[in-house]
Amino acid sequence: MRRSHPPTLLTVLERALRQECGVEPGDRILVAVSGGGDSQALLHGLARLAPKLRFQVMAHGVDHGLRAEASAELGLARDTCQSLGVPFSQSRVRVDPGGNLLARARARRYAALRAAQLETGAHFLATAHHADDRAETVLLRLLRGVSPSGLGVLPPRSEDLLRPMIRARRMDVLAHLRRHDVPFASDPSNENRRYLRVRVRLELLPLLEQLSPRIVEHLTALADAAAEQSPVVLVDGEGDSMTLSRAQRTALARLLGRRAPGASVTLTGGRQVRLAADGTLRVGAAPAPGLPGARKVIKG
Repeated sequence: MRRSHPPTLLTVLERALRQECGVEPGDRILVAVSGGGDSQALLHGLARLAPKLRFQVMAHGVDHGLRAEASAELGLARDTCQSLGVPFSQSRVRVDPGGNLLARARARRYAALRAAQLETGAHFLATAHHADDRAETVLLRLLRGVSPSGLGVLPPRSEDLLRPMIRARRMDVLAHLRRHDVPFASDPSNENRRYLRVRVRLELLPLLEQLSPRIVEHLTALADAAAEQSPVVLVDGEGDSMTLSRAQRTALARLLGRRAPGASVTLTGGRQVRLAADGTLRVGAAPAPGLPGARKVIKG
């Protein structure tokens, strides 16, 4: 699908980091890297934006030991980190042969990444999923059967897991790699049609795009809508409920992550949520400048 003057990947990343990921100055982000195009683009983009947004970037790669080329690909990621001044570390995990190999490898990879996040003290772990990945995942869920809420996959932020490229298309990622001459490796498993995801990527999604050129946009909007089906509701001391928007949920998650007494989130109707010194959330009228607001404790 042709798009007139699409935003650059750097623009998409900056917008997501500010508006949906809730990244703030001083935060430390650990990027999951493999040497592939998607993670190389994310690594390069975050390194470029770090001075402007004043966060820190680190990277970690995991070798599953399943392909001989993986070590060299991680070497490419390591060299890129060195050229960008990004601290790099890597680990190797063992995945025994057998059924459900991809799922087991994924679980081992995330366990290793979480261990690296703990060791480095990173506030967030960032993965390189983009909009096409999200559309593919929605289609996979539909093919396998899932409840409507199960379609709310791969949001920009899940607690401390960030997906800053989730609003970018694969073509945006490739354009960034070409524009900035970022080296990357190609994983042959991404062309192996024995995997259902690969068939969805190479066969089903292109067919759907012929029928509906904006299908990726529609599928990602469906994922957003499905995620909204389970809204966060706050109840104050008088029993009044407030349903939070996506932006308000992101801001509330950031408030809880900081645990900074006095931090607040503005709600509709002239109310706000504030984190009290005892760690409880309190909701009440948003105070006028210089005046304290009446607050009520939120249960849960």
